[in-house]
Amino acid sequence: MDILEVKDLTVRVKDKTVLDNISFGLKAKESHILFGPNGSGKTTLINALMGTLSSEQKIVSGKILFSGEDITGKGVDERSKLGIFVGFQNPPEITGVKLADLLKLCLGKNVKYRFSEEETKLIEAFKLTDFLNRDVNVGFSGGERKRAEVLQMILLKPRLFLLDEPDSGVDVESLRLVANEIQRYIESAESSALIVTHKGDILEYIKAKHACVLLEGVLHCFANPKKIYEDIKNSGYEACVRCQEVGTEKW
Repeated sequence: MDILEVKDLTVRVKDKTVLDNISFGLKAKESHILFGPNGSGKTTLINALMGTLSSEQKIVSGKILFSGEDITGKGVDERSKLGIFVGFQNPPEITGVKLADLLKLCLGKNVKYRFSEEETKLIEAFKLTDFLNRDVNVGFSGGERKRAEVLQMILLKPRLFLLDEPDSGVDVESLRLVANEIQRYIESAESSALIVTHKGDILEYIKAKHACVLLEGVLHCFANPKKIYEDIKNSGYEACVRCQEVGTEKW
């Protein structure tokens, strides 16, 4: 059974269709890549899956199933309790909150808690030991913000990562570190990931099984991630879509 199944999902903003009849499935211990240019509906899909659509964005048809349960009408708090978490493209600054305290909150502990040896090693693996007493993301580089965010997600023990352009604005070293830790967690915890990107750099480190292209709110080109990425680089999104049979195969 798929851990995530999206059936005929259509989302509109007022009278404009942003996602048109989207269908796909994602199994445990798998990572899938979603390519698409800016404005194609990628972030809207992430928000629909997480339950964070704006007041103007409406699901007008279709279903979202998580481990067989219909979560289409559930709120973001209910979905997070099920183990669904989002990695934002631009993690925000949180003034007045120390990174160490936020990590303890992710662990369900109070501020007096001392990190275990295993947790300390994980923090060191993310190269964030020197950031623990700093306000969250304040003065952090793009790579440091992304490392801090993914560390928080892993401590929450997600069953499903929804990663919105994790390779955007991130240096090569941070991307490699973050992607390797995500891959390690997915394999050890039987988790899954849906990774949105328009660059494809993360494919160097994540073992993604499938990919597709979201163009003007419609899914196309269900195929090998690296093959799709090469086609996009060589010919662009629209040419990539034209050379594929559309809609004959799904994840």
